[in-house]
Amino acid sequence: MQSSVAELADLSQEPASVHEAYGTEPGKVSFANNCLLARRLAERGVRFIQLYMRGWDQHGNLPGEIRLQAQAVDQPQAALLADLKRRGMLDETLVLWGGEFGRTVYSQGELSTTNYGRDHHPRCFTLWMAGGGVAPGITYGRTDEYGYTVIENPLEVHDLHATLLYLLGLDHERLVFRHQGRDFRLTDVFGRVVPELLA
Repeated sequence: MQSSVAELADLSQEPASVHEAYGTEPGKVSFANNCLLARRLAERGVRFIQLYMRGWDQHGNLPGEIRLQAQAVDQPQAALLADLKRRGMLDETLVLWGGEFGRTVYSQGELSTTNYGRDHHPRCFTLWMAGGGVAPGITYGRTDEYGYTVIENPLEVHDLHATLLYLLGLDHERLVFRHQGRDFRLTDVFGRVVPELLA
């Protein structure tokens, strides 16, 4: 691994067109560089890759921060999907973008026309998936008009996990172990595969 990582992480080997598509700058730390590195890892057979966008937590200064963060992620993640598709890898590569909670629709902290924030909101939030057996171009679930609570097709975390495991070729109900007199599995005692999410 030590002998191959240097070549793997050398983004300067990529053509200028790839850097333009991702918005990468070799030698500079960025989410864009991480997206390109993720494609290079996937090409070499790395099975699980996690990218992390630091600071995605606007309790204050939301208008300015979300604009900068969206600029930092939109182009490279779109380029990653296009790159995977062009290389024939997207059908077998599952991409998931999400977090562990949403944001409140009401303000938190100081409120002015140019500065406000939003708190954590566990009732409903959005994530997206692409490739790897996921049905393309659909929206599953819907919130009320305020974005406060789910009113159609709620997707519990256990259902998401069961569906992700299915897409990875694993039956979440077969991976069971007994501990202290209770059966445990990766989705606890809950979870169902959601067929509407499958291609």
